[in-house]
Order: sequence, then C-alpha cells, then structure tokens
Amino acid sequence: MEVKLRCLIADDEPLARERLRFLLAGETEFSVAGECRNGKEVVTALKSEKFDVLFLDIQMPGLNGLDVFEEMGAMYMPATVFVTGHHHYAVKAFEVHALDYLTKPVEPERLHAALVRVKEQIAAQAALMSHEKLQSILTTLTHGSASQQEYPKRLVVPNGTRDAFVNVEEIEWIEAADYYSCLHVGAKKLMLRETIKQLAETLNPSRFVRVHRSAIVNIDQVQEIVREGRNEGWVVLRNGQRLKMSRAGWQNLLSTGRS
Repeated sequence: MEVKLRCLIADDEPLARERLRFLLAGETEFSVAGECRNGKEVVTALKSEKFDVLFLDIQMPGLNGLDVFEEMGAMYMPATVFVTGHHHYAVKAFEVHALDYLTKPVEPERLHAALVRVKEQIAAQAALMSHEKLQSILTTLTHGSASQQEYPKRLVVPNGTRDAFVNVEEIEWIEAADYYSCLHVGAKKLMLRETIKQLAETLNPSRFVRVHRSAIVNIDQVQEIVREGRNEGWVVLRNGQRLKMSRAGWQNLLSTGRS
C-alpha cells in the first residue's frame, strides 16, 4: 500500500480551503490530513500531529502565516508552501525558508509544480538520512561485531533548504518532541525528525543514556544525580539543567557505570 504525504491546509477562507482540498484530491501521492482556520490552530496541529506538507495562508486572523513560523521555529516546520493573494509576500516567504508560494486563486498547474518541489525536498532529506544510516551499518559490518561497533560522530539536521551537521559529542541532552527529537547543543535547540527511541538505538549507549522516556543525556555532561525515593529522581547537568530521572533511567545509568 502506497504511503501518501500528509498535508495540512491553513486558511481562514472556507472557499480557499475547499479549492485546495479539491485540487489535492487529484494528486495520488498526497492526502489532506487536516485543516485550520487560523494561526493558533496551525500551531496546535503541528505540535500534536505529524504532517509532511503545510499549505499556509499568510493573512489570517490572530497569528498570521509568518507569525506561525516565528512561533514554531523553522526547525519544527514541515515542508511549507505559502498561499497568498499578494505577490509582494513572496520575498518574506522565502526569507523564512518556505519551500514555495502560491497566489490565489490557486491554479492546478502551479500547484503541481509546487508539489514537485515538495517531493524533491522530502526525497533529498530522506536520502541524506538514509546515507548516514547506511554508513553506520557498513561500519558495523566492517568491524564484524557489536563490541567493535562504531557509532555516528555527526548527525544531519535538515532545516528547510539547508542541512546542519551536529557533532554528537557536543550534544548535552536530547528531549522527546512527539515524532521529533530536540537536540540541546549549548544555547541551540535543533529539531531532528527521529523519535527519541530511534536515537537511543542509534547513539553510543556508553555515552548517551536514556534517563526518562522523554530524555537522553550525554553522561559527560552529568554533574550530579539526586534521588527522590526508590523510583524517581533528577539528573543535574553541568549547565544547571535538571532532568527528571525514572527508575529505569537510574538502572540505565548504573549499567553504564559498570560497563
């Protein structure tokens, strides 16, 4: 069964949403998974569900399309195509790393061209991530055993049309964010489209320990551990950050210390 790219349509005009929904119905690789009437609803939807593509009206009551980018941050945004009735918004759209923009009323040919760009970007990001994982697998096979396994030294973090490379050793801790993970690197917060479970299985377990279902820590950054009863406690990092620690997390830390 072919998996379709999930689209979110955001526009305060019902007729505009209906037109986009109608045009997307003819695209076999895309499906409309949600609709929003204003920027506040968009922010709520993006924080609660995973969408591959966002068609975002710029002029909406309350939070407008540009406000949504500022509220969420580019790292949190899916491939975004702005929809507007005015050409002069085009420059602003690209300044905030939007993939494309459409003017109303949206024409089928122009929409199709935008969808081609969307597919190209998503495919490029997937290929880059797959390449990194393949390199990790090949390294493991070359060394011949799990005990000799080499773990990734860098992670690729897509950001619109640009990709950032993050040195793994510089990551202080990792926070779960639904289908994403937030990498805390100094003052930076970088969103990676992998779950915290996937990262726990990818990173070196002797250095990165899952102390809670929502947090992984770099043990080199751990300053102290505070126990609260038999089941829970806190991990305090060098930068003063306090992270909740579960009983399983405490056992993971103990196992790392004995290894």
